[in-house]
Amino acid sequence: MKTIKSHLYKIPKPIRLFLGKALLFFVAWELIYGLFLFDSQWLDSILTNHVGEASVFILNNFTPMSGFSAEPEIWNSVYAGESIDNLASIIYHNNEIVLYIAHACNGLSLLVLYIGFIVCMPSSFWRKVVYIIIGVLLLDLINILRCIGLIYLMEYYNTYFDFAHHYLFKATVYLSTFIIWVYYSRKIHFKNETLQVG
Repeated sequence: MKTIKSHLYKIPKPIRLFLGKALLFFVAWELIYGLFLFDSQWLDSILTNHVGEASVFILNNFTPMSGFSAEPEIWNSVYAGESIDNLASIIYHNNEIVLYIAHACNGLSLLVLYIGFIVCMPSSFWRKVVYIIIGVLLLDLINILRCIGLIYLMEYYNTYFDFAHHYLFKATVYLSTFIIWVYYSRKIHFKNETLQVG
């Protein structure tokens, strides 16, 4: 036990504080989500429907493509070996299904991860608020554009759909998150440190 403590205290204090806050944030979110949000799925449903409807709106109004609609429907998925009915946003093109947006794809976990980082880093309250609002809006838009890109590939370049879905677009979303974090971290000064991050 003493060895663990001695190793722990070798970690600079600002990093220990950040890791402690991050752990606390993670545990609090998991408890809130597991106890209040998972069974009801109301937050997931709102976000999933929003992503589907926004994708359809952009496709129908700002691209040469048209005839898209989004409908919330029950979608059966397997989670931890159990069959679970989830409400998904299903996108149709001329009454043909082109994309299922399940709760796992609505961006909620990424938004929580992003917000957690901002909350745990030392900065002023209003700077955190501004970055949370701007970051959430940007990441939501990027997720919507990801879904639009997947629909486009499904319609015209189906061969590349799986690669884009599993790798390319996920990498794009996480890279975007990382870039916003880096930009946010540039002006942060840690207490008792002379170096500026970034």
